[in-house]
Amino acid sequence: MQPPFAPFPMMRHRRLKSSAALRKLAQENALGINDLIWPVFIRSGVNLREPIASMPGVDRLSVDLVVKAAEMAAGLGIPAICLFPYTDMSLRTLDCAEAWNPDNLTNRAIRAIKAAVPQIAVMTDVALDPYNALGHDGLVRGGVILNDETLEALVKQALAQADAGADIIGPSDMMDGRIGAIRRALESAGHQNVAIMSYAAKYASAFYGPFRDAVGASATLVGDKTTYQMNPANSDEALALVRRDLAEGADMVMVKPGMPYLDVVQRVKEAFGAPTFAYQVSGEYAMIKAAALNGWIDGERAMLESLMAFRRAGCDGVLTYFAIEAAQAIKAGRG
Repeated sequence: MQPPFAPFPMMRHRRLKSSAALRKLAQENALGINDLIWPVFIRSGVNLREPIASMPGVDRLSVDLVVKAAEMAAGLGIPAICLFPYTDMSLRTLDCAEAWNPDNLTNRAIRAIKAAVPQIAVMTDVALDPYNALGHDGLVRGGVILNDETLEALVKQALAQADAGADIIGPSDMMDGRIGAIRRALESAGHQNVAIMSYAAKYASAFYGPFRDAVGASATLVGDKTTYQMNPANSDEALALVRRDLAEGADMVMVKPGMPYLDVVQRVKEAFGAPTFAYQVSGEYAMIKAAALNGWIDGERAMLESLMAFRRAGCDGVLTYFAIEAAQAIKAGRG
């Protein structure tokens, strides 16, 4: 409720803007390093760094370099890193069996990071698209993405990641019932302390293009994902999906993409009060980065402003490719 402000000139809103000290005292929200989760892309090989053309400044890293990246992130105080694999095309099959291989790229990276940097939380992606010959998040038969049959595969994938040492499981597939199935399996397998951050409100968005380049899904995807990801026109549906996922055992929920859906973030946080996150996706990153590289905007200011927008909308944290740059700016007092 707004206080009964005195009329001008007794009340001048500019008074609290007149110095840096007063602006800080009146600031309503804060962005901290603890609010950041850094998504990184992994690939096979040793000492390999492969630039992603559509995401300037972002590389696919071999496991040894991902470990060094995790050490750098932990040194800056970033609490979590999230892994996304670029799976060799020869391992992408219709049954997606590589997804639950204990020695697949993601699981090797989890073990290596937890051995070298145990203090950083490792988050994983649970979905079949990096392993699917058709590029979809679920199993496909006759052009139809199968829901119930996919759940068994997702459970096996999540268990393999938990066994490898993952701290946070991130189901991004948008199959109905997957949170309950994964939670029951984790409990039965003794992984009671493994958290689930559900991609509860994940939209069928045009902003994912650079990410699909990064994981190699652009070349394999057959059709689109509109039969399981959300319609960008809907927000009531987002609340229903978040309610369902929390009831099935999600510890945290996510809205994806981020800035185009800040209204959804705000509604979710106000409705449920659960730990709420957003993913500043690859297209959002690429737009800011490309504009900055062309000299059209101040890149650092735009980055920090965009991240503050998530906090203002109610996010408890943000997955962002800017995590390292943001943490460095915050440490230097520019954030």
